[in-house]
Amino acid sequence: MKVYFNDTCKICSTEINLYKKQNIKEIEWVDITNNKSAERETQKSDKALLRRLHIKDGESIICGAEAFLLVWKTIPKYRFLYSFFKTPIIFTLFSLVYEILAFFLFFKNKKQLSR
Repeated sequence: MKVYFNDTCKICSTEINLYKKQNIKEIEWVDITNNKSAERETQKSDKALLRRLHIKDGESIICGAEAFLLVWKTIPKYRFLYSFFKTPIIFTLFSLVYEILAFFLFFKNKKQLSR
């Protein structure tokens, strides 16, 4: 699977770097910064990719909080997060918090969008 993330966002890259250290062969990490290939592969705009974490798993595109669940499920060290956050009530709350944080991070980082 390919995980599309914003490497120029310090908060985003700090978290992703924790996951990258696990060297999971099933995950290919793709920086979306000025990356037209990422836009083509996901069929998402640069704005959409900047707004949320995206994963391409086979032909499926998964984004947002659901994408984090898939990352955590794939990395043995973080499976406990998957187990906790996948429960319906917790996932609903997690999704809400994720969307709020992603909204603010988007506005913080939107200057990097190509014009």
